[in-house]
Amino acid sequence: MPAPVPNSTTPFWRTHPHPLDRHRSTPDLPTECDILIIGAGFAGAALAHFLYKGNASPPSVVILEAREACSGATGRNGGHLKPDVYFNLPKHIKKYGVKAAVEVAKFEASQVHAVKELVETENIDCDFVLTRACDATLDEKLAKEIETAYEELVRSGVADLKDVHFTPRTDAERVSGVKGALNCFTFTAGHIWPYKMVMHLLQGVVNRGANLQTMTPVTSIDESPLPDGRWVVRTERGNIKTGKILLATNAYTSHLAPQFKNHIVPVRGICSRIVVPEGKVAPFLPQTYSIRYGPSMYDYLIPRPDGSIIVGGAKTKFWTDTKHWYDVVDDGKLIEPAKTYFDGLMQRHFVGWEGSEAYTDRVWTGIMGYSSDFMPYVGEVPGKPNQTVMAGFSGHGMPLILLCAKAVARMVRDGVAFEDTDVPSVFRVTKERLESTKNEILEGLEKEDFSSKL
Repeated sequence: MPAPVPNSTTPFWRTHPHPLDRHRSTPDLPTECDILIIGAGFAGAALAHFLYKGNASPPSVVILEAREACSGATGRNGGHLKPDVYFNLPKHIKKYGVKAAVEVAKFEASQVHAVKELVETENIDCDFVLTRACDATLDEKLAKEIETAYEELVRSGVADLKDVHFTPRTDAERVSGVKGALNCFTFTAGHIWPYKMVMHLLQGVVNRGANLQTMTPVTSIDESPLPDGRWVVRTERGNIKTGKILLATNAYTSHLAPQFKNHIVPVRGICSRIVVPEGKVAPFLPQTYSIRYGPSMYDYLIPRPDGSIIVGGAKTKFWTDTKHWYDVVDDGKLIEPAKTYFDGLMQRHFVGWEGSEAYTDRVWTGIMGYSSDFMPYVGEVPGKPNQTVMAGFSGHGMPLILLCAKAVARMVRDGVAFEDTDVPSVFRVTKERLESTKNEILEGLEKEDFSSKL
């Protein structure tokens, strides 16, 4: 069963730990609480934030984290707040129908402004920037497919594309700044220092009485509740009885909830920070980017206010060999075939960066929770009363988690039904989803043509 490993690689975001990084609110583990949140990343912190927000008499909340606070996927990602407002829409329409597909796209688009509002309202110092994302395609076959699908979307009128701007081949390189771009699409997005945002939210709830216990791996949850309906959660430091459990455990969910095995799979990714030498000015990079080399092959990057660039991806170097990434929980090692991939990336791909002398400053790995149908699992766990999950974000949690957490907090605190929230219906945890044997993660791998990319 997957559990977080000790001695993980150090991402740029975690180079200056927050005072709560290894915090324990009480020397001993509490023996009981009203609500237990397992996981102190974006999902866990946002859940706690909304449980307390506007609540004059909040429940007793304990937050357990296996390692340091925000040391999982959130503290290791690319800092990219980028909704999917058009790219997967055609595929989702075929699979789920127009209504459900459009619901997902709208939900994602709304998250960018929701995070902006959170940062401003809570006065969070986390380098948030509202900007445009630019998807630039370098693969001929994919460029044609995207354009055909986009034209069909425009023709059908089913989706809200008013914020999406398409640039064809003639101008794509100049508009995107990406060498050899065959087309590009831009739309509203953001970038952020994710660790700082999460730690601010955790500090807020700890100040209000939440009990944060880091370095406390949960070993198991009892199979059945006690006669009084409470659950027993077991850790290496003792047991906790709790009325409600919130699983904010992403890649590690099946470790505690075995019914998610093969439905939320640990997937290892690699990310980097690129800088220019001291004394040189980094060339202007106004947008965030995805550079697409194939249907699921891409690099993603954000320009930081300090002039550095955070770049993740490098899939073309290792995705063919699943042992490097599929069902892997070790973020203490780099992905060997990809560890030098980021060297020279800015010079290779971006107009005006040729003489920048940009070099790779740091490389790290992180473990994402990919769901087998690429939709997150949000809501009550079937057959487990008072257990709720928010996990399986498939490396795409930044533009999904905040408003999912807001809705789940209402469900848990106020008894609101799933269908009375604005969470897309396809995110709901159902028996049918948990009984499905389809695995779109590996199916997608079989469909990918690697011959032109290696």
